[in-house]
Amino acid sequence: MAGVQRFSVAEERSGHCAAMDQHCLYVWGGYVTIEENEVYLPHDEIWVFDIENGLWRVHLTDGDMPPSMSGSCGACLNGKLYIFGGYDDKGYSNQMYYVNLRSGNREFTWKQVKHFKGQPPTARDKLSCWVYKDLLIYFGGYGSRRHNELNDCFDVHDASWEGQMFWGWNNDVHVFDTEKQNWIQPVVKQTRVNDLHFLNLDTWTWSGGIQIIGEKPPGRSWHTLTPVGDDQLFLYGGLSAESVPLSDGWIYSFKTNVWTEFKHLPKDQPRLWHTACPGKDNEVMVFGGSKDDLLSIDTGHCNDLLIFQTQPYPLQRLCLDIIGKHSFQLRNQLSCLPLRLLDQVNKRITFWTAARFRQSRRESCYEINNNKTGW
Repeated sequence: MAGVQRFSVAEERSGHCAAMDQHCLYVWGGYVTIEENEVYLPHDEIWVFDIENGLWRVHLTDGDMPPSMSGSCGACLNGKLYIFGGYDDKGYSNQMYYVNLRSGNREFTWKQVKHFKGQPPTARDKLSCWVYKDLLIYFGGYGSRRHNELNDCFDVHDASWEGQMFWGWNNDVHVFDTEKQNWIQPVVKQTRVNDLHFLNLDTWTWSGGIQIIGEKPPGRSWHTLTPVGDDQLFLYGGLSAESVPLSDGWIYSFKTNVWTEFKHLPKDQPRLWHTACPGKDNEVMVFGGSKDDLLSIDTGHCNDLLIFQTQPYPLQRLCLDIIGKHSFQLRNQLSCLPLRLLDQVNKRITFWTAARFRQSRRESCYEINNNKTGW
Protein backbone atom coordinates (compact mmCIF):
# COMPACT_ATOMS: atom_id res chain seq x y z
CA MET A 1 0.00 0.00 0.00
CA ALA A 2 2.90 2.36 0.74
CA GLY A 3 4.19 1.91 -2.81
CA VAL A 4 0.75 2.58 -4.26
CA GLN A 5 0.48 5.81 -2.27
CA ARG A 6 4.01 6.98 -3.07
CA PHE A 7 3.66 6.28 -6.78
CA SER A 8 0.12 7.63 -7.14
CA VAL A 9 -0.78 9.68 -10.21
CA ALA A 10 -3.26 12.42 -11.06
CA GLU A 11 -6.75 11.24 -12.03
CA GLU A 12 -7.81 10.66 -15.62
CA ARG A 13 -9.01 13.83 -17.32
CA SER A 14 -9.46 15.78 -20.54
CA GLY A 15 -9.75 19.51 -21.15
CA HIS A 16 -7.39 20.31 -18.26
CA CYS A 17 -4.58 22.85 -17.89
CA ALA A 18 -0.91 21.89 -17.64
CA ALA A 19 2.15 24.13 -17.49
CA MET A 20 5.83 23.82 -16.59
CA ASP A 21 7.64 25.90 -13.99
CA GLN A 22 11.27 25.07 -13.24
CA HIS A 23 11.45 21.26 -12.92
CA CYS A 24 7.76 20.63 -12.20
CA LEU A 25 4.65 20.06 -14.32
CA TYR A 26 1.48 21.56 -12.79
CA VAL A 27 -1.96 20.15 -13.68
CA TRP A 28 -5.32 21.71 -12.81
CA GLY A 29 -8.95 21.18 -13.73
CA GLY A 30 -10.52 19.23 -16.57
CA TYR A 31 -13.31 16.69 -16.55
CA VAL A 32 -13.93 12.95 -16.70
CA THR A 33 -16.99 10.94 -17.69
CA ILE A 34 -18.58 8.75 -14.99
CA GLU A 35 -21.66 6.71 -15.91
CA GLU A 36 -22.31 8.96 -18.93
CA ASN A 37 -22.12 12.11 -16.78
CA GLU A 38 -19.44 14.76 -17.17
CA VAL A 39 -17.78 15.32 -13.80
CA TYR A 40 -15.39 18.24 -13.29
CA LEU A 41 -12.22 17.58 -11.33
CA PRO A 42 -11.86 19.35 -7.93
CA HIS A 43 -11.01 23.03 -8.24
CA ASP A 44 -9.04 23.04 -4.97
CA GLU A 45 -6.39 20.56 -6.19
CA ILE A 46 -3.21 21.11 -8.14
CA TRP A 47 -1.27 18.00 -9.13
CA VAL A 48 2.49 18.38 -9.46
CA PHE A 49 4.84 16.04 -11.34
CA ASP A 50 8.55 16.37 -10.55
CA ILE A 51 10.38 15.58 -13.79
CA GLU A 52 13.60 14.78 -11.90
CA ASN A 53 12.33 12.05 -9.55
CA GLY A 54 9.19 11.03 -11.47
CA LEU A 55 6.82 11.44 -8.52
CA TRP A 56 3.36 13.01 -8.43
CA ARG A 57 2.03 14.90 -5.42
CA VAL A 58 -1.19 16.78 -4.87
CA HIS A 59 -1.49 20.22 -3.27
CA LEU A 60 -4.75 21.44 -1.76
CA THR A 61 -5.34 25.11 -2.47
CA ASP A 62 -7.31 27.92 -0.86
CA GLY A 63 -8.10 31.56 -1.52
CA ASP A 64 -10.32 32.99 -4.25
CA MET A 65 -10.36 29.77 -6.25
CA PRO A 66 -11.62 29.36 -9.84
CA PRO A 67 -14.65 27.09 -10.20
CA SER A 68 -14.17 23.55 -11.46
CA MET A 69 -14.00 23.85 -15.25
CA SER A 70 -12.81 22.25 -18.45
CA GLY A 71 -11.35 23.97 -21.49
CA SER A 72 -9.56 26.64 -19.45
CA CYS A 73 -6.20 27.93 -20.64
CA GLY A 74 -3.21 27.77 -18.31
CA ALA A 75 0.29 29.24 -18.51
CA CYS A 76 3.18 29.83 -16.12
CA LEU A 77 4.90 33.20 -16.02
CA ASN A 78 7.41 34.38 -13.40
CA GLY A 79 6.50 31.57 -11.03
CA LYS A 80 2.75 32.10 -11.23
CA LEU A 81 0.17 29.79 -12.81
CA TYR A 82 -2.50 31.82 -14.65
CA ILE A 83 -5.88 30.31 -15.52
CA PHE A 84 -8.22 32.03 -17.97
CA GLY A 85 -11.60 31.09 -19.42
CA GLY A 86 -13.20 27.67 -19.39
CA TYR A 87 -16.63 26.09 -19.16
CA ASP A 88 -18.73 24.72 -16.30
CA ASP A 89 -22.39 24.00 -15.63
CA LYS A 90 -23.10 27.76 -15.56
CA GLY A 91 -21.62 28.39 -18.99
CA TYR A 92 -18.49 29.97 -20.40
CA SER A 93 -16.07 32.10 -18.39
CA ASN A 94 -13.81 35.06 -19.13
CA GLN A 95 -12.36 35.36 -15.62
CA MET A 96 -8.66 35.15 -14.80
CA TYR A 97 -7.07 33.62 -11.70
CA TYR A 98 -3.50 33.01 -10.65
CA VAL A 99 -1.58 31.17 -7.93
CA ASN A 100 2.01 31.78 -6.80
CA LEU A 101 3.91 28.50 -7.23
CA ARG A 102 7.04 29.80 -5.49
CA SER A 103 5.56 31.16 -2.27
CA GLY A 104 8.22 29.44 -0.19
CA ASN A 105 5.79 27.99 2.36
CA ARG A 106 4.38 25.41 -0.08
CA GLU A 107 0.92 26.92 0.33
CA PHE A 108 -0.98 27.57 -2.90
CA THR A 109 -3.42 30.46 -2.55
CA TRP A 110 -5.53 31.50 -5.55
CA LYS A 111 -6.25 35.13 -6.38
CA GLN A 112 -8.75 36.43 -8.92
CA VAL A 113 -7.64 39.25 -11.20
CA LYS A 114 -10.42 41.75 -10.53
CA HIS A 115 -8.79 45.15 -10.90
CA PHE A 116 -7.50 45.55 -14.43
CA LYS A 117 -7.58 48.01 -17.28
CA GLY A 118 -8.93 47.38 -20.75
CA GLN A 119 -11.53 44.97 -22.06
CA PRO A 120 -11.02 41.22 -21.50
CA PRO A 121 -11.97 38.65 -24.18
CA THR A 122 -15.55 37.46 -24.34
CA ALA A 123 -16.34 34.28 -22.38
CA ARG A 124 -14.92 31.15 -24.05
CA ASP A 125 -13.18 27.81 -23.64
CA LYS A 126 -10.80 25.70 -25.79
CA LEU A 127 -8.55 28.68 -26.51
CA SER A 128 -4.76 28.68 -26.83
CA CYS A 129 -2.20 30.72 -24.94
CA TRP A 130 1.51 31.45 -25.09
CA VAL A 131 3.97 33.56 -23.12
CA TYR A 132 6.01 36.40 -24.63
CA LYS A 133 8.12 38.62 -22.34
CA ASP A 134 5.72 39.56 -19.49
CA LEU A 135 2.66 39.08 -21.69
CA LEU A 136 0.04 36.35 -21.85
CA ILE A 137 -1.28 36.08 -25.41
CA TYR A 138 -4.60 34.34 -26.05
CA PHE A 139 -6.03 33.24 -29.36
CA GLY A 140 -9.36 31.79 -30.45
CA GLY A 141 -11.66 29.59 -28.40
CA TYR A 142 -15.30 28.53 -28.49
CA GLY A 143 -17.96 30.62 -26.81
CA SER A 144 -21.18 32.58 -27.07
CA ARG A 145 -22.03 36.13 -28.03
CA ARG A 146 -25.16 38.24 -28.24
CA HIS A 147 -26.28 39.71 -31.54
CA ASN A 148 -24.75 43.12 -30.85
CA GLU A 149 -21.36 41.48 -30.10
CA LEU A 150 -21.00 39.70 -33.46
CA ASN A 151 -18.11 40.74 -35.71
CA ASP A 152 -15.70 39.36 -38.32
CA CYS A 153 -13.66 37.62 -35.60
CA PHE A 154 -16.52 35.27 -34.71
CA ASP A 155 -17.58 32.28 -36.82
CA VAL A 156 -21.17 31.38 -35.91
CA HIS A 157 -21.71 27.66 -35.36
CA ASP A 158 -25.18 27.65 -33.80
CA ALA A 159 -27.84 30.20 -32.84
CA SER A 160 -30.88 30.75 -30.68
CA TRP A 161 -32.88 33.51 -32.30
CA GLU A 162 -35.34 33.60 -29.42
CA GLY A 163 -32.64 34.65 -26.96
CA GLN A 164 -30.53 36.42 -29.59
CA MET A 165 -27.59 34.20 -28.55
CA PHE A 166 -24.99 32.81 -30.92
CA TRP A 167 -22.35 30.11 -30.37
CA GLY A 168 -19.19 29.70 -32.39
CA TRP A 169 -15.42 29.97 -32.75
CA ASN A 170 -13.48 33.12 -32.02
CA ASN A 171 -10.67 34.24 -34.32
CA ASP A 172 -9.22 37.11 -32.30
CA VAL A 173 -6.04 37.82 -30.32
CA HIS A 174 -6.02 39.28 -26.80
CA VAL A 175 -3.01 40.21 -24.68
CA PHE A 176 -2.78 40.50 -20.90
CA ASP A 177 0.15 42.51 -19.53
CA THR A 178 0.90 40.94 -16.13
CA GLU A 179 3.01 43.89 -15.00
CA LYS A 180 0.52 46.64 -15.85
CA GLN A 181 -2.58 44.44 -15.24
CA ASN A 182 -3.90 45.59 -18.57
CA TRP A 183 -5.92 43.86 -21.33
CA ILE A 184 -5.02 44.81 -24.90
CA GLN A 185 -6.58 43.72 -28.19
CA PRO A 186 -4.02 44.44 -30.91
CA VAL A 187 -5.11 45.23 -34.44
CA VAL A 188 -4.05 42.07 -36.22
CA LYS A 189 -3.15 42.43 -39.88
CA GLN A 190 -4.09 39.90 -42.60
CA THR A 191 -5.94 36.64 -42.04
CA ARG A 192 -5.01 32.94 -41.70
CA VAL A 193 -5.18 31.17 -45.05
CA ASN A 194 -3.23 27.98 -44.37
CA ASP A 195 -3.20 25.20 -41.79
CA LEU A 196 0.24 26.35 -40.66
CA HIS A 197 0.88 30.03 -39.96
CA PHE A 198 2.70 32.28 -37.54
CA LEU A 199 1.96 35.60 -35.89
CA ASN A 200 4.71 38.20 -35.54
CA LEU A 201 4.38 39.43 -31.95
CA ASP A 202 6.12 42.73 -32.65
CA THR A 203 4.07 43.80 -35.68
CA TRP A 204 0.94 41.71 -34.93
CA THR A 205 0.89 40.47 -38.49
CA TRP A 206 -0.16 36.99 -39.59
CA SER A 207 2.23 35.34 -42.02
CA GLY A 208 -0.45 34.33 -44.50
CA GLY A 209 0.00 31.11 -46.43
CA ILE A 210 3.12 29.06 -45.64
CA GLN A 211 4.08 26.84 -48.55
CA ILE A 212 5.36 23.63 -46.99
CA ILE A 213 8.18 21.72 -48.68
CA GLY A 214 7.43 18.03 -49.05
CA GLU A 215 5.08 15.90 -46.94
CA LYS A 216 2.91 17.39 -44.21
CA PRO A 217 0.70 15.94 -41.45
CA PRO A 218 -2.93 15.01 -42.16
CA GLY A 219 -5.57 17.53 -41.09
CA ARG A 220 -6.72 17.35 -37.48
CA SER A 221 -8.15 19.16 -34.46
CA TRP A 222 -7.77 18.72 -30.66
CA HIS A 223 -3.99 18.27 -31.13
CA THR A 224 -1.01 19.95 -29.47
CA LEU A 225 1.89 21.91 -30.98
CA THR A 226 4.84 22.35 -28.64
CA PRO A 227 8.11 24.27 -29.08
CA VAL A 228 11.28 22.15 -28.77
CA GLY A 229 14.73 23.66 -29.00
CA ASP A 230 15.10 27.04 -30.66
CA ASP A 231 13.67 26.32 -34.09
CA GLN A 232 11.30 23.35 -33.99
CA LEU A 233 7.71 22.45 -33.13
CA PHE A 234 6.40 19.04 -32.06
CA LEU A 235 2.90 18.08 -33.23
CA TYR A 236 1.16 15.20 -31.46
CA GLY A 237 -2.19 13.45 -31.67
CA GLY A 238 -5.59 14.98 -32.25
CA LEU A 239 -8.73 13.92 -34.10
CA SER A 240 -8.54 13.32 -37.85
CA ALA A 241 -10.98 14.59 -40.47
CA GLU A 242 -12.50 11.09 -40.39
CA SER A 243 -13.00 11.37 -36.58
CA VAL A 244 -10.20 8.89 -35.85
CA PRO A 245 -8.07 9.55 -32.72
CA LEU A 246 -4.43 9.99 -33.77
CA SER A 247 -1.17 8.85 -32.17
CA ASP A 248 1.34 10.23 -34.67
CA GLY A 249 4.04 12.79 -33.99
CA TRP A 250 5.68 15.27 -36.36
CA ILE A 251 8.53 17.76 -36.10
CA TYR A 252 8.39 21.05 -38.00
CA SER A 253 11.66 22.92 -38.64
CA PHE A 254 11.56 26.70 -39.03
CA LYS A 255 14.93 26.67 -40.79
CA THR A 256 14.07 24.13 -43.50
CA ASN A 257 10.26 24.65 -43.61
CA VAL A 258 9.88 20.86 -43.59
CA TRP A 259 7.68 18.47 -41.61
CA THR A 260 9.30 15.18 -40.53
CA GLU A 261 7.21 12.36 -39.10
CA PHE A 262 8.40 10.64 -35.94
CA LYS A 263 8.91 6.98 -36.73
CA HIS A 264 8.28 4.02 -34.42
CA LEU A 265 5.84 5.78 -32.09
CA PRO A 266 3.38 3.43 -30.33
CA LYS A 267 0.14 3.15 -32.28
CA ASP A 268 -1.92 2.25 -29.19
CA GLN A 269 -1.58 5.63 -27.46
CA PRO A 270 -3.84 8.05 -29.36
CA ARG A 271 -4.64 11.31 -27.60
CA LEU A 272 -6.92 14.27 -28.15
CA TRP A 273 -7.73 17.27 -25.95
CA HIS A 274 -4.58 16.47 -24.00
CA THR A 275 -1.85 18.85 -22.87
CA ALA A 276 1.78 18.93 -24.00
CA CYS A 277 4.55 20.90 -22.29
CA PRO A 278 8.26 21.27 -23.05
CA GLY A 279 10.32 19.41 -20.46
CA LYS A 280 13.98 18.85 -19.71
CA ASP A 281 16.52 18.20 -22.49
CA ASN A 282 13.95 19.06 -25.21
CA GLU A 283 11.48 16.42 -24.07
CA VAL A 284 7.75 16.88 -24.64
CA MET A 285 5.47 15.79 -21.78
CA VAL A 286 1.97 14.77 -22.84
CA PHE A 287 -0.55 14.30 -20.04
CA GLY A 288 -4.17 13.21 -19.96
CA GLY A 289 -6.63 13.64 -22.78
CA SER A 290 -8.89 11.06 -24.37
CA LYS A 291 -8.10 8.03 -26.52
CA ASP A 292 -11.62 8.04 -28.01
CA ASP A 293 -13.61 10.43 -30.19
CA LEU A 294 -15.02 12.76 -27.54
CA LEU A 295 -17.93 13.67 -29.79
CA SER A 296 -19.28 10.11 -29.88
CA ILE A 297 -17.56 7.97 -27.18
CA ASP A 298 -16.70 10.15 -24.20
CA THR A 299 -15.24 7.42 -21.95
CA GLY A 300 -11.57 7.04 -22.81
CA HIS A 301 -9.97 9.61 -20.51
CA CYS A 302 -6.32 8.96 -19.63
CA ASN A 303 -3.95 9.78 -16.79
CA ASP A 304 -0.65 8.40 -18.03
CA LEU A 305 2.23 10.76 -18.76
CA LEU A 306 3.86 10.22 -22.15
CA ILE A 307 7.40 11.58 -22.47
CA PHE A 308 8.78 12.03 -25.99
CA GLN A 309 12.47 12.46 -26.71
CA THR A 310 12.78 14.87 -29.64
CA GLN A 311 16.56 15.32 -29.66
CA PRO A 312 19.60 13.30 -28.45
CA TYR A 313 20.12 13.40 -24.69
CA PRO A 314 23.31 14.88 -23.18
CA LEU A 315 25.91 12.33 -22.07
CA GLN A 316 25.32 13.06 -18.38
CA ARG A 317 21.58 12.42 -18.77
CA LEU A 318 22.27 9.09 -20.50
CA CYS A 319 24.63 8.02 -17.72
CA LEU A 320 22.17 9.01 -14.97
CA ASP A 321 19.37 7.05 -16.64
CA ILE A 322 21.55 3.95 -17.04
CA ILE A 323 22.43 4.04 -13.35
CA GLY A 324 18.79 4.68 -12.44
CA LYS A 325 17.56 1.71 -14.47
CA HIS A 326 20.25 -0.67 -13.13
CA SER A 327 20.66 0.63 -9.59
CA PHE A 328 20.37 -2.83 -8.01
CA GLN A 329 23.37 -4.15 -9.90
CA LEU A 330 25.36 -0.98 -9.12
CA ARG A 331 24.24 -0.56 -5.50
CA ASN A 332 27.70 -1.30 -4.02
CA GLN A 333 29.37 1.42 -6.13
CA LEU A 334 26.86 4.25 -5.53
CA SER A 335 28.44 5.36 -2.25
CA CYS A 336 31.64 6.22 -4.14
CA LEU A 337 29.92 9.04 -6.02
CA PRO A 338 30.31 12.69 -4.97
CA LEU A 339 27.36 13.88 -2.86
CA ARG A 340 26.05 16.31 -5.48
CA LEU A 341 26.10 13.63 -8.18
CA LEU A 342 24.66 11.05 -5.78
CA ASP A 343 21.64 13.32 -5.22
CA GLN A 344 20.97 13.39 -8.97
CA VAL A 345 21.43 9.61 -9.20
CA ASN A 346 18.96 9.00 -6.36
CA LYS A 347 16.34 11.11 -8.15
CA ARG A 348 16.75 9.03 -11.34
CA ILE A 349 16.57 5.81 -9.31
CA THR A 350 13.26 7.01 -7.87
CA PHE A 351 12.09 8.06 -11.34
CA TRP A 352 12.68 4.62 -12.88
CA THR A 353 11.36 2.75 -9.84
CA ALA A 354 8.13 4.72 -10.11
CA ALA A 355 7.99 4.16 -13.90
CA ARG A 356 8.35 0.38 -13.48
CA PHE A 357 5.73 0.31 -10.73
CA ARG A 358 3.16 2.20 -12.83
CA GLN A 359 3.86 0.11 -15.90
CA SER A 360 3.32 -3.06 -13.86
CA ARG A 361 0.00 -1.77 -12.57
CA ARG A 362 -1.14 -0.81 -16.09
CA GLU A 363 -0.30 -4.29 -17.35
CA SER A 364 -2.18 -5.88 -14.44
CA CYS A 365 -5.25 -3.73 -15.12
CA TYR A 366 -5.04 -4.61 -18.82
CA GLU A 367 -5.01 -8.33 -18.04
CA ILE A 368 -7.93 -7.99 -15.62
CA ASN A 369 -10.01 -6.09 -18.20
CA ASN A 370 -9.22 -8.67 -20.88
CA ASN A 371 -10.28 -11.49 -18.57
CA LYS A 372 -13.56 -9.71 -17.84
CA THR A 373 -14.16 -9.29 -21.56
CA GLY A 374 -13.48 -12.98 -22.06
CA TRP A 375 -16.13 -13.87 -19.53
